[in-house]
Amino acid sequence: DGKIYDAYVIYPRSHTNEANFVECFVYQIMPDILENKCGYKLCIYGRDIYPGEDTASAIEKRMQKSRRLIILLTHQLINCKEPAYDQHIALYNALIQNNTKVILLEMETIGTYEKLQESLRFIIKQQGTVKWKEQHTVQPQSSNSKFWKQVRYHMPLTLKSS
Repeated sequence: DGKIYDAYVIYPRSHTNEANFVECFVYQIMPDILENKCGYKLCIYGRDIYPGEDTASAIEKRMQKSRRLIILLTHQLINCKEPAYDQHIALYNALIQNNTKVILLEMETIGTYEKLQESLRFIIKQQGTVKWKEQHTVQPQSSNSKFWKQVRYHMPLTLKSS
């Protein structure tokens, strides 16, 4: 299908304590589970977009080459006055062009979704979110936890090369 990545990961980028967990999740936990243990290929901003590249066009190109968009929902992402560029493009691709499936990972209890962008609320109404309940999972690093099974359910099928 001409795609290079199984998923493009969108997450809030800032330097608060909450972001430390999110960055740990994005740069260590997700790649360990989804890439190393499940064989997916992720595109992560800050890891797969190179210094010197035009960020806006690099983001668009990587998204076009991704089968899924994974958006990490956090209070920081919700309370952000101006959504990140990649979030704008992702929601445009998902809703207007209707060609990319979105997987929403609720990283902390959001409660009501009133503060979310209307487009995100629409996606949640359609398909819901996968909730990260780290305290409820015995091993969040286990690819067999309920959370990772739900994520894999929404991911494209992997073609295991033998």
